[in-house]
Order: sequence, then structure tokens, then C-alpha cells
Amino acid sequence: MLTFVALASVLLLGIVPEQTEGIAIYTGWERHALLGSDIRLSCSFFSWRMTSEDVTFSWTYRPDGSRDSISIFHYGGGVAYVDNKGPFRDRVEFVGNPSRRDGSILIKNLDYNDNGTFTCDAKNPPDIVGRPSSVRLLVFEKVPIQAGVITGAIIGVVLGLLVLIVVIYYLMRFLVARRVFSLSVSKHGKKKKEGSQARQGPVPPADPTKVKAAASEKKKQESRKDKK
Repeated sequence: MLTFVALASVLLLGIVPEQTEGIAIYTGWERHALLGSDIRLSCSFFSWRMTSEDVTFSWTYRPDGSRDSISIFHYGGGVAYVDNKGPFRDRVEFVGNPSRRDGSILIKNLDYNDNGTFTCDAKNPPDIVGRPSSVRLLVFEKVPIQAGVITGAIIGVVLGLLVLIVVIYYLMRFLVARRVFSLSVSKHGKKKKEGSQARQGPVPPADPTKVKAAASEKKKQESRKDKK
């Protein structure tokens, strides 16, 4: 009886599927690009398991104003498959690195018709449960004013901070050098004065007899002047 139970347990454990965990997929939210340029659409994922040899990446595209999506790229089994019939034929290139969980693609020679939503889905068996991530692409003839202003403001703030840091640094150096110079001059002058006094020696006190004689002589001279 015990042998039967043991065998049944082994069989049951053998047919229980391996537990899977969720996979988190990341792309950008919105990308802006110029007409005729190329753009890289990034896609990566997070999984608790090591990167599998069976990792896959799939990209789909839904044009603005449409409800239907089309497949434009798939990576699996170490091979990249690019759609050669759709609107992106000969314009999609795989630039990712599956071993680093990177499934990015490059869209070349952008056109206004490329405006739409690109969705990336990734699988890292046995982690296959995850929500695809989407990025919207907007193609412009010129960089949008709002995006240009924001970018310029960010660059301006960064440059302003760098200039402020440099100014504060040199100002502190100047103040420190000035303080050190003042202390050095003051100390040198004090030592020079003390040395001069030491060389001259102490001043002898005046002789009281001579002082009285000088005063008496002065009075006599003044009285002579009065008589004249």
C-alpha cells in the first residue's frame, strides 16, 4: 500500500507543470522623429529567471485611426524575422541584444504614414505571462515647438548650473587666497616692527636736572625778549 502511494505521488509530481512568474516589458511612451530620419524603438523586459535560449520578441504596428494591428517583426530561436510585405518592408532592422534582454528595432526613412502605435511583446520561458508595452510614434517635418522649448529649457538649466558651480568654485578660491595673503602680510609686518624695535634698544629716561636747566634757560630767554 505504501509503495502504491509513493508511486502515485511521484507520478502526480511529474505531471504538475512548472510554476511560471510574471514578466515586465518596457518601451518608451512617445517618440518624436523627423521626416526621412531613422528611429530606434527600444524594448526590454524584467524577469526573475535567467535569460532563456528560447527568449522571443514580437513587434506589431497599429496606424493612427485604425483598430487593426499588423505584425512587423519577430525574433525567436536566435533568428530575426522581418515582415517583407507590409509598409515597413526593407525598413525594419533588429538592433537589440536578446542575451541582454534587449529587443529593440530600427525604423528607417520615416514617413508621415508611419504615425501610429508600436507594441512589443516578450517571452522568457518559462516566464511567458506579461503585458505587452506600447510606444507611440509621431513624425514631423520640423521638431515640434513644445518639444524644442522643453529641450532648450532643460539644456539651459543644466548649463546655468554648471556655470554657477564654476563661478562659486573660483570665487571661493579667490577669497581663500586673499585671506591667506592678508594673514601673511600682517604676520610679516608685525615681525618686522618687532625686529626694528629690538635693534634700536630701549629709550633711556630723561635726566631731571637737565630738564630743569633747559626750562630755566628758556624762561631767561623769554624775559630778555620782554625787556627789549
